[in-house]
Amino acid sequence: MNASAKERFEQGRKRREKLSRAAHKELKPKERDFDPIAVLLSSAEGRLRQLLPLKYQRMAVSPFAFFRGAVSIMAADLARLPNTEIAVQLGGDAHVQNLGSFAAPDGKLVFDFNDFDETIRGPWEWDVKRMASSIVLAGREANHKRQSCHDAAEVFVARYCAFIAEFVRLPILQVARHQIHREERIKPVSAALKQSQRATPGDLLKKFVAADGHGQPRFRDGRPVFWRARREEAAQVLASLGPYRESLRPESRHLFDLFKPIDVGFKVVGTGSVGMRDYVVLLEGNGPADALFLQIKQEVPSAYAHFLPNVVYPHEGRRVAEGQRAIQPLSDMMLGWTSLGGHEFLVRQLNDHKGGIEIAALRGGGLASLAEVAGELLARGHARSGDACAIAGYCGSGAKFPKAVRGFASEYADQTEADYAAFQAAIKGKKIKVAAG
Repeated sequence: MNASAKERFEQGRKRREKLSRAAHKELKPKERDFDPIAVLLSSAEGRLRQLLPLKYQRMAVSPFAFFRGAVSIMAADLARLPNTEIAVQLGGDAHVQNLGSFAAPDGKLVFDFNDFDETIRGPWEWDVKRMASSIVLAGREANHKRQSCHDAAEVFVARYCAFIAEFVRLPILQVARHQIHREERIKPVSAALKQSQRATPGDLLKKFVAADGHGQPRFRDGRPVFWRARREEAAQVLASLGPYRESLRPESRHLFDLFKPIDVGFKVVGTGSVGMRDYVVLLEGNGPADALFLQIKQEVPSAYAHFLPNVVYPHEGRRVAEGQRAIQPLSDMMLGWTSLGGHEFLVRQLNDHKGGIEIAALRGGGLASLAEVAGELLARGHARSGDACAIAGYCGSGAKFPKAVRGFASEYADQTEADYAAFQAAIKGKKIKVAAG
């Protein structure tokens, strides 16, 4: 028989007896039993090795860029620490630049998390600690004083706890629908929404497509980050659209059938994703101006999978698609999965009305205001996919947990800067090759 909300709240509160809220401050760096650079290099398994120098070049830009590409290191750190054992669907790679805006199925622009490559069921506080650490690192990169970075991390956690507490008092289905549409008063969010208004399939046509000698639309050659797929490779990608179609919801399947494929390209994406096989398919609907761009992105096991051996998924692309659907009330209507060449892929629209967070927008009050939004969104995702009552019981009503995670985030940011220095030393010592330029 299912426990009541009050009983679940009490079960969460009792978890403090095994792991106090204050204990979340502890990183225990001296107990680290792994080499972070070795962990980083081992996470490259399954990627195209010729693209790894570009990944490492992007990571070498700053400690925050390194953090973005080194989720495997943080997963190893989080896994060696005790946890609450209260599971949710983790976003997995919660950081400020994995927040952004995009078009919902009804065409409205929403602001939410936009990358779920690492999603997996695991302890809720792992997402909280990663996002808090990212706020400190991003704040430092935006030239905030250390104190304001730490304050913003605490604001984020306090906001998370406040919304978890509020969600306990609301009807479950109302919580599941909770979303942010247009938070114009928040500078980083407003900038992302304005970027979304400008980002359309028509823009992608201009950027990536040109007519060939016969007047047919074909992908341009934009090496080293974009190029047209070879004929045999393109044929395999197009063949994978059949299984992908079956993964779509029925209403989306009908819409997909109205498009015909035109061309296939290969795109280098992100920081953490560099090295993954990432194809782009141009499809045409009611004429050349009616374009649909599908991204077919390779997925490998989550960086957390090794530490959560009881959580098994039959298909990594399906893991990401279903994880996103569990976390978000609105997701891409073309979200699905397929297999290709012995690898597993997520399929989604490429850049249809998408906008991201720029570090420059985090200056001044931007960091703290974005931290508030991040707390609200993460709480919503965890309440949808986990038990808000148990989490609320654990967090309690005071500042003990937010202050503990503030301390953790500060220390983890320092640890990341030390790891970044070791990464730079490995580059100088020729142990890691980076792309030139």
